[in-house]
Amino acid sequence: MPSLFTKIIKGEIPCHKILEDENYLAFLDIRPINPGHTLVILKKEIDYIFDVDDPLLAGMMLFAKKVAGMIKKSVPCKKVGVMVAGLEVPHAHIHLVPIFDVGDLNFAKAKPTPDEELAKVAEKIRGRK
Repeated sequence: MPSLFTKIIKGEIPCHKILEDENYLAFLDIRPINPGHTLVILKKEIDYIFDVDDPLLAGMMLFAKKVAGMIKKSVPCKKVGVMVAGLEVPHAHIHLVPIFDVGDLNFAKAKPTPDEELAKVAEKIRGRK
């Protein structure tokens, strides 16, 4: 059964796309911990991140590094934190979260954000390629 992320990749569910190539997609989380919270996903449907073959996983981290640089240039933060939980959607993904301290990496702080606000943040980040 296709995951929620597979439906986003196929365009069946809209997203605020940040960056995309043939293997990966980055888009804003609709329940961000902080503004600019971005998900980096594989286009290949694999549930557990450590089941991803080494070259694809290495490429995912390099892609995430590029996206994190874009976020850091656009969203006020001390650093861009990285989390891999893998429980909320059965599709390998990385959370990139703008943070000021380690306490910011907490899903309990996530909150739904209006689409208009997400669109503004996405546009700002996309402009920082």
